[in-house]
Amino acid sequence: MNEAPWWRGAVIYQIYPRSFQDSNGDGIGDLPGITARLDYVVSLGVDAIWISPFFKSPMADFGYDIVDFRDVDPVFGTLADFDALLRKAHALGLKVLIDQVPSHTSIEHPWFQESRQGRDNPRADWYVWADPREDGTPPNNWLSIFGGPAWQWEPRRGQYYLHNFLAAQPDLNFHHPEVPDAALDHLRFWLDRGVDGFRLDSINFCFHDRLLRDNPARPADQRVGRGFSSDSPYAYQYHRFNNTQPENLAFLAGLRRLLDYYPGAVALGEVSSDDSLATMAEYTGDGRLHMSYSFELLTDDGSARHVRGTVEALERQMPHGWPCWAISNHDSVRVRSRWAAPDAPEHAASLFTAMACALRGSVCVYQGEELGLPEAEVSYHALRDPYGIAFWPKSKGRDGCRTPMPWGAAGHGAFTTGTPWLPLDDRNRELSVDVQEVQPGSPLQRFRRFMQWRRSRPALKWGEIRFLDAPEPLLAFVRTFRGETLLTVFNLGATAMALPLPASGVRVHDDHGLPCGRLEGGRVHLPGYSAFFADIDALQPADIQVAEAVAGA
Repeated sequence: MNEAPWWRGAVIYQIYPRSFQDSNGDGIGDLPGITARLDYVVSLGVDAIWISPFFKSPMADFGYDIVDFRDVDPVFGTLADFDALLRKAHALGLKVLIDQVPSHTSIEHPWFQESRQGRDNPRADWYVWADPREDGTPPNNWLSIFGGPAWQWEPRRGQYYLHNFLAAQPDLNFHHPEVPDAALDHLRFWLDRGVDGFRLDSINFCFHDRLLRDNPARPADQRVGRGFSSDSPYAYQYHRFNNTQPENLAFLAGLRRLLDYYPGAVALGEVSSDDSLATMAEYTGDGRLHMSYSFELLTDDGSARHVRGTVEALERQMPHGWPCWAISNHDSVRVRSRWAAPDAPEHAASLFTAMACALRGSVCVYQGEELGLPEAEVSYHALRDPYGIAFWPKSKGRDGCRTPMPWGAAGHGAFTTGTPWLPLDDRNRELSVDVQEVQPGSPLQRFRRFMQWRRSRPALKWGEIRFLDAPEPLLAFVRTFRGETLLTVFNLGATAMALPLPASGVRVHDDHGLPCGRLEGGRVHLPGYSAFFADIDALQPADIQVAEAVAGA
């Protein structure tokens, strides 16, 4: 039907291994646990899995502080366990992406242990070191996303080292010619093992400004959070110099050349910059990343206006590249709790996911979103996330979306026979897989049905997109591909709405699994949190603006 590579239009299911399935009773999910649940993943109708870090790590940031990029941390299993997971996934038709964290390592990594000893060893310049100012303070005003200065004193060298994240995560010096090569060698190791690609963490953080210039202050009315809290000191600066440097483009070109040696291998970059959409556009395309995503749809604003504005802004800047969308992940509050009203039906999360899957691009779906899980409540004393502990109570951190996957309704949700590393929320037990498997119309059943239906709609996977004007909370657009035109309308709010249908030759689809709008009297009537899909022959006229709508349809 289409010659596009497998990743275009793919649905990628993100697995956070600590919280997916524990196989040995230690309360922490692991690779054998993932393998045991792959049949479930396939049943969802997704195309690939992305596995968050499982490498050797002291776990200061739960796997994003890596001490050995080429081995599995014993808490997750062994390399043999990973090979078994990979074989089964491929046998089931699933592609496998794994996380890679090129910009920094653990403080316990052998490279850093050598580098910190002095200024004349072979890896002395593999990290970002700088002398103090005359008064002993750090060399500039750069801040860490986790709070406080981005510089930590090292007495053995009499210098500061840079850490854009935790002090336990020192930044590598990509200006040193051997460092980019070493980072690519890690990728080559896993490609040779058979992985299908990588999700590249914080890919715009690899290079820093050589001159270590101060970041300019950001006015109070422009402080917004994208991957961090808007009231964090990190939001007080424009991050002109500590990330997103022009030298990164050459590194991405080298990364792409490496991947091109492995047919079908793909790079998905995570971008968090002052203008993430512009950076996505710059980083994505021929000779660079295959796809990228940002935090623009991981915010509290789930309005149709925000979604449309984000997608259109990226379309203008990246007409030939391929985006990837994410409305939930291991770093953000679950979308049901962010975007839906407190009394919204359980299927609201299914609707939001379907909306993301209907946009032009690929999409990442975080584990548990198929169940419509709300953000879990985690008490301060149970927190494990260093970000949440540091910013409590203004921010509760990331543990609320990282609680264990509820497979069953009793005990620890069939996640573990031991004590889980984070507690399960009772509300999530009630939404467990076992409960929803036998519940017609459950979020899980709706998710599966929509994914199955989406596979049969080429326009949704590969088509162009054009938005139509519609009032809140309606999001309306058409997707077109090889003569197929699909009109799509989502009611993202609780209020029922009706709007005139600006099309001819309408053939309504009601088999997509979502609460469905109906066509009556020349108008589309949409209940709260519902969707309308129809093949159409033409819009009337082609530049029609869907401006009229009435509430209470």
